[in-house]
Amino acid sequence: MECRTAAGPSSGEASERMAMVGLFWIAEGDVYVGAKPSGLAPGVRLTSEGVIGLGDRQSGLQLWEDVSALTVTDVPVKSLMRHVGVVKDLALGTVKQLAMPVGIGMVEEAPPIMTVRVTSAGTVRELQAYCAAAVGYPQTEVDLSLAVLSRLTEGAATMETTLAAMSDWGRAGAGATPRAAEREQLLRTWAGRE
Repeated sequence: MECRTAAGPSSGEASERMAMVGLFWIAEGDVYVGAKPSGLAPGVRLTSEGVIGLGDRQSGLQLWEDVSALTVTDVPVKSLMRHVGVVKDLALGTVKQLAMPVGIGMVEEAPPIMTVRVTSAGTVRELQAYCAAAVGYPQTEVDLSLAVLSRLTEGAATMETTLAAMSDWGRAGAGATPRAAEREQLLRTWAGRE
């Protein structure tokens, strides 16, 4: 699965060990939903204290003790048509770069945005995070990731154990996104389905 930061492909992240597992971007011990943001780009980080909105106009901390539900919508699901679309866009982008001088109105297209919904005391706060998967996420990984997010809201002990397992895996990992079977196994474990 090709992954990218909120600013585009992950080529600038070479010095940092990171991996993508389902909807999660794990950079060493830090866990994000979607792509790890840079600058003022929107993003969502999961910490032992709570859910942190990052970026312009959504910064702030929602404590775990107040969070009753956590889900993600607008998730791009991997499909053959999405994959063909990405390849077509890449080819057209290459042609444009060859045909047009650099710097004349060239703006890199941002990745799709997902909505992270944090429910607390009957209110829902919507945070945005960029999709990290260039061609979308496999449906199985989406479903398992949503189960992991649900598990994080089951109570302090479950949240601490689950988030610690994710962070520990990120710190111990080789820094590369694992293959699909290993990603699914990790998500099943973190979701408490093993």
